[in-house]
Amino acid sequence: MQIITPDYILTPDMLLCGMSVAFDKTIKKIAPLEELKKEFGGADVIELKKNSLLMPGLINAHVHIEFSANKTQLSYGDFIPWLYSVIENRDELINGCDDTCMAKAVNSMLESGITTFGAISSHGMDLNVCAKAPQNVVFFNELIGSQATMADALFTDFLARLDASKSVKRDGFYPAIAIHSPYSVHPILIKKALRIVRDEKLKLTAHFMESSAERDWLDKSDGDFKDFFENLLKQSSSISDPSEFLEHFSGYETLLTHVVKANDDELKTLSSNRHTVIHCPISNRLLGNGVLDVKRLQDHNIRWICATDGLSSNYKLDLFEEMKCALFMHSNMPLLELAKNLIRSVTKDAANALGINSGEIAEGKNADMIVLALDNEPNDELAVHLILHRYNISKVYINGKLEKGI
Repeated sequence: MQIITPDYILTPDMLLCGMSVAFDKTIKKIAPLEELKKEFGGADVIELKKNSLLMPGLINAHVHIEFSANKTQLSYGDFIPWLYSVIENRDELINGCDDTCMAKAVNSMLESGITTFGAISSHGMDLNVCAKAPQNVVFFNELIGSQATMADALFTDFLARLDASKSVKRDGFYPAIAIHSPYSVHPILIKKALRIVRDEKLKLTAHFMESSAERDWLDKSDGDFKDFFENLLKQSSSISDPSEFLEHFSGYETLLTHVVKANDDELKTLSSNRHTVIHCPISNRLLGNGVLDVKRLQDHNIRWICATDGLSSNYKLDLFEEMKCALFMHSNMPLLELAKNLIRSVTKDAANALGINSGEIAEGKNADMIVLALDNEPNDELAVHLILHRYNISKVYINGKLEKGI
């Protein structure tokens, strides 16, 4: 048992002062220090410096670890040139990112206070690194393949990767399933994967409506994707339309990434099915996909959370940086309200979307916590300052274990 004594504790609803936290793997009690000493005699007391802030560890719900070798190989500015550059450089990027490369990406997330991440695994190459990561990991085995003739082979490969992830036996590692997108996964494959989701109660994610090219292809089998599918995959029409794709997920609370180009009918469907939108602002900007209308999501009562995406469409895996970009990107929204929503989106809301017992400094929650060194006493605009000033993270606890700091 340990007792940590920050000057301030950030909870979802208020800033606590003069309180301490008793914890082992989970948070046992929040109370004044002397009360905790009496109740938990013999517990180690962790003294912190002046103006220390204890807050929940951050949760990055969508990241592609396997593409962490990219720095300058890929083309930015528009989705289709970027996609072609991914295909052209795929072997170099995959072969160039060994376990050391991927572990470096995982450690960079730890340094920036990320205590849980959702790994979108296309090939299973990141399994070993994610299994050994200090963080909690929701390991999304990705299913992809739009050609019916290849369905059996692709599903066999997917099952092998899924089974390999199930063999990982450690606390905080959760096998899960990702459906790549409505334009890239045949309905036959989607239905087979969702039976596994249902039977094994696995978490589910998918990319949806990221680009104008996707919008045009799904609606009209036309646009910038037309040459791509005709030349590379010998397909002259889309395998499904957006409503057909979303219908598959009825009854499954799914994390849908990007959703920049969704229309109101689709947002109504997302809302009625209690889906969550994963917002990746830097990725959206670098690939020329526009700005997600967060206000429209809120009007439809759709939960949204913030994530980094992978280094194939970002320059770092840092949620504080991601939130800062979002703070400036959504210039039509009230600043303080947006800042509070962003902090919540990478803590409590992300934990709820992933179905994990963290994201809050609250009794009974897992002790996934970070300690920040503030410059001075916080005020009512703390959420804005946390995002703007990138305070030093002196300690990171995951399931009660100190993973960063002394």
